[in-house]
Amino acid sequence: MNYRASTGTSAGRRGAYGIDAPYIPALYGVVGVGLLGWGVVSLAVDGLAPAPWAVLAGCLALAAAGLFLYVTRRGKFLVWEKLLDELALRGDEQILDLGCGRGAVLLAAARRVPDGRAYGVDLWRSQDQSGNHPAVTERNARAEGVADRVELHTADMTQLPFEEGRFDVVISSLAIHNISDPTGRASAIEEAVRVLRPGGRLVIADLRNTRQYGAHLQRLGCSDVTRRGAGARMWWSGPWVPTVVVSATKPS
Repeated sequence: MNYRASTGTSAGRRGAYGIDAPYIPALYGVVGVGLLGWGVVSLAVDGLAPAPWAVLAGCLALAAAGLFLYVTRRGKFLVWEKLLDELALRGDEQILDLGCGRGAVLLAAARRVPDGRAYGVDLWRSQDQSGNHPAVTERNARAEGVADRVELHTADMTQLPFEEGRFDVVISSLAIHNISDPTGRASAIEEAVRVLRPGGRLVIADLRNTRQYGAHLQRLGCSDVTRRGAGARMWWSGPWVPTVVVSATKPS
């Protein structure tokens, strides 16, 4: 029987998951307030020509900040609930999350495997997510009631500390693009495939380089390689920064 946790929706979250790339909405906010202030003051004081476009640009920057915060606080959870549902998990799988951060996706997966286990790896960098630390993820796991089936590792996703064929599912959300060089990103993809069992499934949601991920998975012999947009719920500030989902199956 397929298992789907009744508390798997975003409304049922009990952990604290921070903000992805927190400097970005902060920058949008500062720019938006600055432009609005300039536009309003210049228009009110002496009717300078730049005022209308400054007001418009300020409003757009603030709207982008608001959309970014929506995605990081709610939208990504809704998208990943659907992606995890599509996996139709039995409930006894071994799952690995690459770049798990504070556990937004890791713990949603753990809720679906009461007889399995969910592993998370991360380097715990706060510039990638606010308050990113294993102690925070552990606290979230306890809050979500899944601490007994979650295991965290401080590790580089390009050199995973797991044997070949260990996992039924490997997932990754907005993490692989943080590797700066193409060789490193390719290594992360190779490692993800290496630790999958034959027939295991891989799901990656990311902002950049997804065409390369798909092409590399095909070169590695994976089947059912697909690439699709995650939709407006994961537009990071607007449609010009979409999230793309790449999925594949390791050949049997």
